[in-house]
Amino acid sequence: MSNRELVVLGTASQAPTRARNHNGYFLRWDDEGLLFDPGEGTQRQMLFAGVTAHHITRICVTHFHGDHCLGLPGVLQRMALDQVTSTVEVAYPASGADFFHRLRNVSLFHDTLILREQRVPETGGVLADGPPFRLEALPLSHRVPTIGYRLTEPDGHRLLPAELAARGIAGPDIGRLQRDGRLARDGGWTALSEVSVPRRGQKFAFIMDTRLCDAAFELAADADLLVCESTFADADADLAESYAHLTAGQAGRIAAEAGARRLVLTHFSQRYADTTQLRRDASAAYDGDIVVAADLDRVPVPPR
Repeated sequence: MSNRELVVLGTASQAPTRARNHNGYFLRWDDEGLLFDPGEGTQRQMLFAGVTAHHITRICVTHFHGDHCLGLPGVLQRMALDQVTSTVEVAYPASGADFFHRLRNVSLFHDTLILREQRVPETGGVLADGPPFRLEALPLSHRVPTIGYRLTEPDGHRLLPAELAARGIAGPDIGRLQRDGRLARDGGWTALSEVSVPRRGQKFAFIMDTRLCDAAFELAADADLLVCESTFADADADLAESYAHLTAGQAGRIAAEAGARRLVLTHFSQRYADTTQLRRDASAAYDGDIVVAADLDRVPVPPR
């Protein structure tokens, strides 16, 4: 099991289908677990995917249309039932605070959860600033207040075993070198830069219901893994514009212009039982790695 992967819990927009559950996405990032947009049925999909309540450290909601949040009551109640005692960060658009509180209290349960609400203002904001990553939100362009999310790992170093061995550096000394940036050896100093090469941090972007807008490109910039809604085929661009959504071709354009490495298409209208055309539309704009998401897929974050 990869330490960094996207677990797709659902791929349907607005209405679930026989083959697609409502939205739901779990990002496993080392010791962190971020649950994005838990739509109706997410709790059950977690069981199928092997994602437990204790895996969730953060919940990120883009907006409060039902297909992106109606699974929240079940997820929260399951977390309480399973006795999650750690503090869980919950981010959502600040204007939706009333909706969040209604969802949390929609039915009776023994609520023992410790939730730290992060109400994102209209202008967006930084929700966490490392380590292990920087998490930020930016406003998108939908019919209701909506935000997208971007996770950025700080740049680091990749150690070179041959260089370490040549200098006799092993065991706890490696940790000291990484922590302090240099290590005293034989009356001199060995700098971290002498036994390593720079390693760029990984980036993840999550873009749901929106028209094309500057923020979508900013969120997706240089992303290793970009999850992007592609509700409509390009032939139905008029519907996409009418409902403030993206076409698959527009999702491809965002990935191409932003320099994303892997594009995950999702949030499909029920009118497309077959997603072949959606892939074609995205491929016409983006010649990189495209994954057309299906429920319960596991998509690794591409390594640097």
